[in-house]
Amino acid sequence: MSAVSQTSQNSVNNESNSDSNLAINRPETGKKTYRWNRENYSRTRRRIDIWIFVFTLLFKFWRNGKKWSYSGGFTEEKLAQRRKAQAIWIRESLLELGPTFIKVGQLFSTRADLFPSEYVEELAKLQDRVPAFAYEQVAAIIEKDLGKPIGQLFHKFDPTPLAAASLGQVHKAQLHSGEEVVVKVQRPGLKQLFTIDLAILKQIARYFQNHPRWGQGKDWIGIYEECCRILWEETDYINEGRNADTFRRNFRQENWVHVPRVYWRYASPRVLTLEYLPGIKISHYEAIEAAGLDRKLLARLGAKAYLQQLLNSGFFHADPHPGNIAVSPEGSLIFYDFGMMGQIKNNIREKLMDTLFGIAQKNADLVVNSLIEVGALTPTGDLSPVRRSVQYMLDNFMDKPFEEQSIEAISEDLYDIAYGQPFRFPATFTFVMRAFSTLEGVGKGLDPEFNFMEVAQPFAMQLMTNSNGRNNSTIFDEIGRQAAQVGSTALGLPRRIEDTIDKLERGDLRVRVRSIESERALRRLSAVQMGTNHTILIGALILSATLLFVNGSINLAAIAAGLALVPAWALLRLYRKIDRSDRMF
Repeated sequence: MSAVSQTSQNSVNNESNSDSNLAINRPETGKKTYRWNRENYSRTRRRIDIWIFVFTLLFKFWRNGKKWSYSGGFTEEKLAQRRKAQAIWIRESLLELGPTFIKVGQLFSTRADLFPSEYVEELAKLQDRVPAFAYEQVAAIIEKDLGKPIGQLFHKFDPTPLAAASLGQVHKAQLHSGEEVVVKVQRPGLKQLFTIDLAILKQIARYFQNHPRWGQGKDWIGIYEECCRILWEETDYINEGRNADTFRRNFRQENWVHVPRVYWRYASPRVLTLEYLPGIKISHYEAIEAAGLDRKLLARLGAKAYLQQLLNSGFFHADPHPGNIAVSPEGSLIFYDFGMMGQIKNNIREKLMDTLFGIAQKNADLVVNSLIEVGALTPTGDLSPVRRSVQYMLDNFMDKPFEEQSIEAISEDLYDIAYGQPFRFPATFTFVMRAFSTLEGVGKGLDPEFNFMEVAQPFAMQLMTNSNGRNNSTIFDEIGRQAAQVGSTALGLPRRIEDTIDKLERGDLRVRVRSIESERALRRLSAVQMGTNHTILIGALILSATLLFVNGSINLAAIAAGLALVPAWALLRLYRKIDRSDRMF
């Protein structure tokens, strides 16, 4: 929620013009009333609303796989169109369900390894612009948390919020010392709503985890716990303040990055007071040009700032969308909203080396194993299909020079591989990939010729040549490295053989053998058994209809005969399926 950047025109327009812009960006109260925002909204009604959404969603998912539900016959295009319409409905439904589900939807917009691309693209549009809550509630929260009324704490306090979001809203104020600040106030009753919603979401996660199809190869309980952690962290404004301080310290040597200062005297878990740093929203290209700023330079600075976060400190902004980045009149970048941050472990550079070498050598085993060590992949099953997919991608999509690669294209390839495979991407990895894609999009908006990978190339080269003295610049270094790798493999071979024998003795080693002919026979046997059940049911219903008709119960006989049509139709479809299967083999 970055209200400051929304008033970015202040820095380039005259006073009257900036006032009009400020009025335009203020939240519109009363335009839309959501049920969750009502004071008399009961817990029972809340549970009913959530479960209605869940069951409706499950029905839509079930219907997608039923080819008879498509008018005019099933096609992939019709499935894609239906998914697109469903994605829009999901986005609107999440907005109706309120803060918890808005945030969950935004988190799921990074999980293209879990959901089809149609859903991910639509969830990425999910904006938490919701009605503002009353100034009286703002005053009550501030007075309760900070121990004094607003008049004693602030010299001026604008009762109309600059912006309102699902978690809270922002007001402009002035301290008695004359300093301009913005005050973030959490939405009343938010934690109680989160408690209710997360308890229900846990039940939903358990249902999906135990589902024979949707739970296969997916750790829904782990995903739920990950969402819980992120959501609770975002509700703690003290934690956000610490994040802002850490982020500012990491860029203290850079004069081209500005971060708002936290006023800890006016902070609590539900109230956060920050330095007022107005700027031009980085996607307001006309305003940037009017200020005389270099758009190409700003595009490169945005990418450079994020690469420094990842490679220098490992502490990075997990939600760098255009609303959270602004530009000062001098051309410096201003970052806002530090509720969602990511942390990369200190030893990540060493492990990333193996990933880079694996990509350079087109070695899928090395890439997959290094990604598991890094934590970018969490294996939940047999990874053989994943390795084959990665090898295919390396062989077919990595032929271009590094600086000509596209982050968006690489992300799409990764997520295409990930969807439906027995592993999941942790939040840190998906946050990084989404941030890269977002910054690449912002950069291309500023400069159509911008290429994120071109900016990243010097960082990657420095990482590959200088990290831990490992240098791949000469053939002798490469020969030495490969010799060391072969020696290490040879020395570890007896141990691996011994581990394999131990697993065989314990019964922990599984040998998978696939026989197409036996699988076909088993499928046919299962289908014949199902056909027998349908036939018995048809016979029973017809017999019942005959007895009822003989005894004069014509209406009941008609109902029984009508019911017999259902298994008869299912039996006909089953026989057609068996016939198609036989022709295929």
